[in-house]
Amino acid sequence: MEAQDTDAQGAIAPDAEDAEITDPNLMDRYECRACGYIYEPLKGDDSSGIDAGVPFKEIYDSWKCPVCTAPKRRFNNIGPAGNPSGFKENLGYGFGVNVLTPGQKNILIFGSLLL
Repeated sequence: MEAQDTDAQGAIAPDAEDAEITDPNLMDRYECRACGYIYEPLKGDDSSGIDAGVPFKEIYDSWKCPVCTAPKRRFNNIGPAGNPSGFKENLGYGFGVNVLTPGQKNILIFGSLLL
């Protein structure tokens, strides 16, 4: 039998995977593979009546992309906003620029052009 984490009152703590994310800034965004539209939980989808703060997984299954009407299954998880671009396993390579967000990389590149 494996050990379970408990809190100060002795209650069993939920697993990290089972814990629901309540901060919309940490919710995953999803990109349509057909047209590139990105569903952002911070904004929701006004055209379909989906309020801001609704995670993609809670959207009804018959929902379609508001741009190209692709079905929900045609969307890929691209993670929360502001994360470094690229694959997680590649973030340790190079001179450390792999861990920068796209906005930080733009500042670094275009800022160096001004020098």
